[in-house]
Amino acid sequence: MSSRNILIVEDELKLVEVLKANFEHKGDRVFVAHDGLSALDIARSEDIDLVLLDWMLPLMSGDVVLQNLRNFSRVPVIMLTARSGESDIVDGLKLGSDDYLTKPFSLKELNARIEAVLRRSPESNQPIYQKLKLDDRLTIDFDSHRITCNQEIVHLTPNEFKLLTILIKHPQRVFTREELVTSAFGDDFDGFDRTVDTHIKNLRMKLEVDPKQPKIIITVFGVGYRYGGNV
Repeated sequence: MSSRNILIVEDELKLVEVLKANFEHKGDRVFVAHDGLSALDIARSEDIDLVLLDWMLPLMSGDVVLQNLRNFSRVPVIMLTARSGESDIVDGLKLGSDDYLTKPFSLKELNARIEAVLRRSPESNQPIYQKLKLDDRLTIDFDSHRITCNQEIVHLTPNEFKLLTILIKHPQRVFTREELVTSAFGDDFDGFDRTVDTHIKNLRMKLEVDPKQPKIIITVFGVGYRYGGNV
Protein backbone atom coordinates (compact mmCIF):
# COMPACT_ATOMS: atom_id res chain seq x y z
CA MET A 1 0.00 0.00 0.00
CA SER A 2 1.40 3.43 -0.93
CA SER A 3 1.75 6.14 1.67
CA ARG A 4 -1.21 8.50 2.07
CA ASN A 5 -1.41 12.05 3.36
CA ILE A 6 -4.09 12.15 6.04
CA LEU A 7 -5.35 15.30 7.74
CA ILE A 8 -6.80 14.82 11.24
CA VAL A 9 -8.95 17.76 12.34
CA GLU A 10 -9.64 17.12 16.00
CA ASP A 11 -9.20 19.01 19.30
CA GLU A 12 -9.22 15.93 21.57
CA LEU A 13 -5.49 15.44 22.05
CA LYS A 14 -5.69 11.83 23.26
CA LEU A 15 -7.78 10.82 20.26
CA VAL A 16 -5.34 12.59 17.95
CA GLU A 17 -2.47 10.60 19.46
CA VAL A 18 -4.30 7.30 18.90
CA LEU A 19 -5.26 8.14 15.31
CA LYS A 20 -1.81 9.48 14.47
CA ALA A 21 -0.13 6.33 15.77
CA ASN A 22 -2.58 4.17 13.82
CA PHE A 23 -1.81 5.84 10.50
CA GLU A 24 1.93 6.30 10.99
CA HIS A 25 2.18 2.58 11.77
CA LYS A 26 0.77 1.99 8.28
CA GLY A 27 3.36 4.29 6.76
CA ASP A 28 1.01 7.21 6.20
CA ARG A 29 2.00 10.86 6.59
CA VAL A 30 -0.22 12.61 9.13
CA PHE A 31 -1.13 16.29 9.36
CA VAL A 32 -2.96 17.56 12.45
CA ALA A 33 -5.18 20.62 12.92
CA HIS A 34 -6.79 21.40 16.27
CA ASP A 35 -9.14 24.06 14.89
CA GLY A 36 -11.12 24.70 11.73
CA LEU A 37 -9.08 27.58 10.34
CA SER A 38 -5.81 25.64 10.58
CA ALA A 39 -7.50 22.71 8.84
CA LEU A 40 -8.36 24.82 5.78
CA ASP A 41 -4.83 26.24 5.65
CA ILE A 42 -3.36 22.73 5.58
CA ALA A 43 -5.89 21.47 3.03
CA ARG A 44 -4.97 24.33 0.69
CA SER A 45 -1.20 23.98 1.04
CA GLU A 46 -0.71 20.20 1.19
CA ASP A 47 -1.62 17.32 -1.11
CA ILE A 48 -4.13 15.67 1.24
CA ASP A 49 -5.65 12.28 0.37
CA LEU A 50 -8.17 12.04 3.22
CA VAL A 51 -9.63 14.30 5.92
CA LEU A 52 -10.96 13.07 9.27
CA LEU A 53 -13.08 15.96 10.50
CA ASP A 54 -14.57 16.54 13.94
CA TRP A 55 -17.79 18.55 14.06
CA MET A 56 -17.24 20.57 17.27
CA LEU A 57 -14.04 22.58 16.75
CA PRO A 58 -12.56 25.87 17.98
CA LEU A 59 -12.62 28.95 15.71
CA MET A 60 -14.68 27.28 12.98
CA SER A 61 -17.05 24.32 13.34
CA GLY A 62 -16.61 21.21 11.25
CA ASP A 63 -19.69 21.83 9.12
CA VAL A 64 -18.38 25.27 8.10
CA VAL A 65 -14.93 23.78 7.44
CA LEU A 66 -16.54 21.22 5.14
CA GLN A 67 -18.53 23.86 3.26
CA ASN A 68 -15.37 25.89 2.66
CA LEU A 69 -13.33 22.82 1.76
CA ARG A 70 -15.80 21.79 -0.92
CA ASN A 71 -15.27 25.14 -2.64
CA PHE A 72 -11.82 24.04 -3.76
CA SER A 73 -11.36 20.31 -3.18
CA ARG A 74 -12.96 16.90 -3.69
CA VAL A 75 -10.73 15.29 -1.06
CA PRO A 76 -12.61 12.48 0.74
CA VAL A 77 -13.91 13.53 4.17
CA ILE A 78 -15.09 11.33 7.03
CA MET A 79 -16.86 13.15 9.84
CA LEU A 80 -15.87 11.93 13.33
CA THR A 81 -18.22 13.27 15.96
CA ALA A 82 -20.26 12.60 19.09
CA ARG A 83 -23.33 14.03 17.34
CA SER A 84 -25.15 10.80 16.57
CA GLY A 85 -28.66 11.99 15.72
CA GLU A 86 -30.10 10.99 12.37
CA SER A 87 -30.54 14.64 11.38
CA ASP A 88 -26.88 15.33 12.19
CA ILE A 89 -25.75 12.44 10.00
CA VAL A 90 -27.99 13.56 7.15
CA ASP A 91 -26.74 17.14 7.46
CA GLY A 92 -23.12 15.99 7.39
CA LEU A 93 -23.67 13.95 4.24
CA LYS A 94 -25.58 16.76 2.55
CA LEU A 95 -22.72 19.17 3.22
CA GLY A 96 -20.37 16.92 1.29
CA SER A 97 -18.85 14.40 3.68
CA ASP A 98 -18.19 10.96 2.22
CA ASP A 99 -18.94 9.08 5.43
CA TYR A 100 -19.93 9.73 9.04
CA LEU A 101 -18.61 7.87 12.07
CA THR A 102 -19.91 8.56 15.58
CA LYS A 103 -17.77 8.47 18.72
CA PRO A 104 -16.77 6.22 20.29
CA PHE A 105 -15.61 4.05 17.40
CA SER A 106 -13.10 1.27 16.88
CA LEU A 107 -9.97 1.69 14.79
CA LYS A 108 -10.93 -1.45 12.91
CA GLU A 109 -14.20 0.10 11.76
CA LEU A 110 -12.51 3.42 10.95
CA ASN A 111 -9.84 1.73 8.84
CA ALA A 112 -12.47 -0.26 6.96
CA ARG A 113 -14.50 2.88 6.24
CA ILE A 114 -11.39 4.71 5.05
CA GLU A 115 -10.55 1.96 2.58
CA ALA A 116 -14.12 2.00 1.29
CA VAL A 117 -14.16 5.79 0.88
CA LEU A 118 -10.81 5.85 -0.91
CA ARG A 119 -11.92 3.11 -3.30
CA ARG A 120 -14.92 5.25 -4.24
CA SER A 121 -12.80 8.37 -4.78
CA PRO A 122 -10.06 7.59 -7.32
CA GLU A 123 -9.98 11.18 -8.58
CA SER A 124 -10.20 12.93 -5.23
CA ASN A 125 -7.07 14.98 -5.84
CA GLN A 126 -8.27 16.47 -9.09
CA PRO A 127 -9.36 20.12 -9.00
CA ILE A 128 -13.07 20.46 -8.24
CA TYR A 129 -13.52 23.02 -10.98
CA GLN A 130 -13.70 22.11 -14.68
CA LYS A 131 -12.90 25.61 -15.92
CA LEU A 132 -10.98 28.38 -14.23
CA LYS A 133 -10.09 31.92 -15.20
CA LEU A 134 -6.39 32.45 -14.55
CA ASP A 135 -6.78 36.18 -15.08
CA ASP A 136 -8.94 38.53 -17.15
CA ARG A 137 -7.55 37.02 -20.39
CA LEU A 138 -6.89 33.36 -19.72
CA THR A 139 -9.23 30.42 -19.10
CA ILE A 140 -8.14 26.85 -18.47
CA ASP A 141 -10.44 23.91 -19.23
CA PHE A 142 -9.25 20.85 -17.28
CA ASP A 143 -11.51 18.41 -19.12
CA SER A 144 -10.29 19.31 -22.60
CA HIS A 145 -6.73 20.20 -21.53
CA ARG A 146 -7.15 23.54 -23.28
CA ILE A 147 -6.20 27.10 -22.45
CA THR A 148 -7.70 30.08 -24.22
CA CYS A 149 -6.47 33.67 -24.23
CA ASN A 150 -9.21 36.13 -25.20
CA GLN A 151 -11.02 33.07 -26.67
CA GLU A 152 -8.00 32.13 -28.80
CA ILE A 153 -6.43 28.71 -28.10
CA VAL A 154 -3.01 28.71 -26.43
CA HIS A 155 -1.13 25.57 -27.36
CA LEU A 156 0.65 23.89 -24.44
CA THR A 157 2.68 20.71 -24.53
CA PRO A 158 1.44 17.85 -22.28
CA ASN A 159 4.28 18.48 -19.83
CA GLU A 160 3.55 22.20 -19.69
CA PHE A 161 -0.11 21.47 -18.96
CA LYS A 162 0.82 18.99 -16.23
CA LEU A 163 3.11 21.48 -14.53
CA LEU A 164 0.54 24.26 -14.68
CA THR A 165 -2.19 21.98 -13.30
CA ILE A 166 -0.03 20.93 -10.34
CA LEU A 167 0.66 24.55 -9.45
CA ILE A 168 -3.00 25.58 -9.79
CA LYS A 169 -4.14 22.62 -7.72
CA HIS A 170 -2.08 23.83 -4.74
CA PRO A 171 -2.29 27.62 -4.91
CA GLN A 172 -0.72 28.26 -1.50
CA ARG A 173 2.18 25.83 -1.87
CA VAL A 174 5.72 26.56 -3.03
CA PHE A 175 7.13 23.63 -5.03
CA THR A 176 10.81 22.83 -5.37
CA ARG A 177 11.98 21.72 -8.81
CA GLU A 178 12.34 18.15 -7.52
CA GLU A 179 8.76 18.16 -6.21
CA LEU A 180 7.42 19.43 -9.52
CA VAL A 181 9.30 16.71 -11.40
CA THR A 182 7.86 14.02 -9.13
CA SER A 183 4.31 15.44 -9.05
CA ALA A 184 4.00 16.21 -12.76
CA PHE A 185 6.18 13.58 -14.43
CA GLY A 186 6.47 10.76 -11.90
CA ASP A 187 9.39 9.05 -10.21
CA ASP A 188 10.51 7.41 -13.46
CA PHE A 189 11.21 10.72 -15.22
CA ASP A 190 14.66 10.56 -16.83
CA GLY A 191 15.25 14.31 -17.19
CA PHE A 192 16.93 16.75 -14.86
CA ASP A 193 15.13 18.92 -12.34
CA ARG A 194 16.42 21.99 -14.20
CA THR A 195 14.21 20.85 -17.08
CA VAL A 196 11.40 22.38 -15.05
CA ASP A 197 12.96 25.82 -15.55
CA THR A 198 12.68 25.44 -19.31
CA HIS A 199 9.02 24.41 -19.06
CA ILE A 200 8.27 27.33 -16.73
CA LYS A 201 10.00 29.75 -19.10
CA ASN A 202 7.91 28.45 -22.00
CA LEU A 203 4.70 28.68 -19.95
CA ARG A 204 5.47 32.28 -19.08
CA MET A 205 6.12 33.14 -22.71
CA LYS A 206 2.72 31.70 -23.62
CA LEU A 207 0.64 32.91 -20.67
CA GLU A 208 2.09 36.02 -19.05
CA VAL A 209 1.42 39.57 -20.20
CA ASP A 210 5.05 40.32 -19.35
CA PRO A 211 7.16 37.14 -18.97
CA LYS A 212 9.87 39.16 -17.20
CA GLN A 213 7.37 40.19 -14.51
CA PRO A 214 5.23 37.05 -14.13
CA LYS A 215 1.94 37.13 -12.28
CA ILE A 216 0.70 33.57 -12.91
CA ILE A 217 3.80 31.49 -12.13
CA ILE A 218 5.83 33.12 -9.40
CA THR A 219 9.47 32.37 -8.60
CA VAL A 220 10.24 31.99 -4.90
CA PHE A 221 13.96 32.57 -4.87
CA GLY A 222 16.01 29.82 -3.30
CA VAL A 223 13.01 27.48 -3.19
CA GLY A 224 11.09 27.03 -6.44
CA TYR A 225 7.76 28.10 -7.90
CA ARG A 226 4.19 28.77 -6.86
CA TYR A 227 0.92 29.69 -8.57
CA GLY A 228 0.00 33.36 -8.44
CA GLY A 229 -3.17 33.54 -10.52
CA ASN A 230 -6.85 33.39 -9.62
CA VAL A 231 -8.39 30.44 -7.77
